[in-house]
Amino acid sequence: MTEPRDGEPPTGLDLTTAEWGMWQAFRNGSTHDLRTPYPERNDPTGPHTWGPERSVRARVVALLLLDGPPAQPGRVCALKLNGVHVTGTLDLSGGTVVPYVEMHNCRFEQQILLPESRFTTLRLVGCALPRLEAARLTTEGDLHLPRCVIPSGIRLTDAHIGSDLLLNQLMVRRDRRGLSIAADGMTVGQDLQAEMMRSDGELSMRGAKIGASLSLRGSSLNNPFGRRAFNAPQLTVERTLYLTAAGVSGSPFAGATPPYGITNTPEHGTRLQSFECQGGVRLDDGRFGDAVDLSQARFVMEADQELSLRRVQTPELRFLGERQQRGRVVLSGARVANLVDRADSWPGPGGLVMAGFFYEHLIPLGHFPLARRLEWVAAATPEYAPEPYERLAGALRASGEDADARAVLLAKQRRRRETLPLAGKAWGYLQDWTVAYGYRPGRAAVWMAVLWALGTVYFTWRPVAPLKEGEGPDWSPVLYTLDLLLPVIDLGQGNFWKPTGAAQWVVTALILLGWVLATTVAAGASRLLRRQ
Repeated sequence: MTEPRDGEPPTGLDLTTAEWGMWQAFRNGSTHDLRTPYPERNDPTGPHTWGPERSVRARVVALLLLDGPPAQPGRVCALKLNGVHVTGTLDLSGGTVVPYVEMHNCRFEQQILLPESRFTTLRLVGCALPRLEAARLTTEGDLHLPRCVIPSGIRLTDAHIGSDLLLNQLMVRRDRRGLSIAADGMTVGQDLQAEMMRSDGELSMRGAKIGASLSLRGSSLNNPFGRRAFNAPQLTVERTLYLTAAGVSGSPFAGATPPYGITNTPEHGTRLQSFECQGGVRLDDGRFGDAVDLSQARFVMEADQELSLRRVQTPELRFLGERQQRGRVVLSGARVANLVDRADSWPGPGGLVMAGFFYEHLIPLGHFPLARRLEWVAAATPEYAPEPYERLAGALRASGEDADARAVLLAKQRRRRETLPLAGKAWGYLQDWTVAYGYRPGRAAVWMAVLWALGTVYFTWRPVAPLKEGEGPDWSPVLYTLDLLLPVIDLGQGNFWKPTGAAQWVVTALILLGWVLATTVAAGASRLLRRQ
């Protein structure tokens, strides 16, 4: 084979008609379109055979990309293909591809190998390829794979995408290791859009970093072969993670750029497709700059699977999906500023774990009364734990709902009472019935008034004899009873009278009950002043 002259292919390469057209289109930057007038024959995943008139060899494509001819005067080299069948294995491993690459509706006979290669921008739109092997791939611009069908998985481990990664309406199935997309350690400079995607296998993004938002709106993640459908511990997203519904418009070309037919803010009457995940989700130790949005999400899990948000940190968690019937939601150690939720989104008893879950503000959507909120805490604590109650009370107090906060702390004491021995339970019931554990000081004041009235009536009918005749103040059953009930304060009545018989027991009972009730009133007043 001799060196080419003036942009001609090397001697001995023997280009076919389809390859010669691709060669010339590459030099002038135009699209080499080999589609037929019959749309059903242009589907790269369809049953129709694409003959030699639509086929090019992978080695010719690689030659153009790695060591292609110069551009025609006034043009820029670019590989733009539409409806082309690429035979053989396209291997660009370790290579540097300078020309712009965009392929639409192409069919690849074998996998594409791009490990440790470098691109400016790579766009494969609506293509069918067995597998994409692109570990440690680097692109200065975008990597687009919308509407592609990839039956044996994608590998993007440690890849570096300079701007956007687009996977909208992608259909990808698992590889031999059970992974649909292996993207551990991947870095994306801006957005990762994987809306309306279908993934059969495990989507793995351990330690990945996304420079803007990660959107899985309307996608379906399904992994019946393993424990998790989405495995992304230590994921970092600078803005928002969207596991939400997507609005689907009627036109397949609703926007000028992908995603095709997807709207982020659906108009009235637009059909919605929910995000659905069949299998566990692991987002442990994730960092999200704006929010984690689970609006209209649907999680279908087995009993041993989890939606795990352990130690997640984000300014806002929008827990607004459908209630799952099995599996658990785990929020242990997570820290959020705003918890936006609905009463019917949370799982029932045994399906929620919130040990160490910290949130500052509650923003319920719809009717979420305090009784349902207490059921929410109880569902997360099959065994009594004070922390969830104290955290809820703190959030309510921060919102100015002091009465509800005290009701939560009262519920905490009642829940704790069930863990005490019989004597402790009896004392707890007495405290609850009389003074509501001190969280309703008004009740203690009422009991003080009742005891004062009863003592006054008793001592009116049975006056107490003076300690010394002719000394002390005039007898007053009202002041004498009040002096017995009020600790610390001396009204000058108790030291001048000598109770005997049954009156001694009445006096002793009033003094003891006065100490208990007065202390309770003082503690309640202190809580009001300190807003606790």
